[in-house]
Amino acid sequence: MRDSLIKITNIKRNFALGDETVYVLKGIDLEIKKGEYVALMGPSGSGKSTLMNLLGCLDTPTSGNYILNGKDVSQMKDDELAAIRNKEIGFVFQTFNLLPRMNALDNVALPMIYAGYAKPERKIRAEEVLTQVGLADRMDHQPNQLSGGQRQRVAVARALVNKPSIILADEPTGNLDSKTSLEIMNLFNEIHANGNTVILVTHEEEIAAYAHRVIRLRDGMVESDTERIIG
Repeated sequence: MRDSLIKITNIKRNFALGDETVYVLKGIDLEIKKGEYVALMGPSGSGKSTLMNLLGCLDTPTSGNYILNGKDVSQMKDDELAAIRNKEIGFVFQTFNLLPRMNALDNVALPMIYAGYAKPERKIRAEEVLTQVGLADRMDHQPNQLSGGQRQRVAVARALVNKPSIILADEPTGNLDSKTSLEIMNLFNEIHANGNTVILVTHEEEIAAYAHRVIRLRDGMVESDTERIIG
């Protein structure tokens, strides 16, 4: 039996909007084990972005418990959450979120600065992950010298650099054409095959089809949770 990596119990998230309270997540229970490949789906307003922010420790729940890799992160303070994010979670965003004046190598090494690694160690590890994503010959290029697909590969390398527990990808192919999307999703397959836990947030069925488990949200609740037979 694989170990539990994420366990959320009766998670609720409300937002105050003027005099009203908006109930976005209405009591979600979810467990994700180490090494799973999960897609999180749902229409606009289903709560999937809010749930992603909670899973990524970018936000805390109104109530309920979130155990991440054995630690209760439900009520952590901002600085504690920042430390957990840097160590446990590698983010990949639709818009790449690269720093324009830094080359690919420095963009990838950035999370290692916050994690306290020395410069020689940062360079070695950043070169390693850029080679892993097929960009050994693009390390000194700035983002504006790279194609969209190459920029997303840099973002994936940056997500991997601190050897996180989870790769959390938010619409990772949203800004890419279909050929490049296929290349990026094949890269996620490789990352998962190497033992990483991958959580994709997507509204596209063909992207979710790469995952081995699909969790669908509707109106702030889990509507369905299905595993795909692989092989």
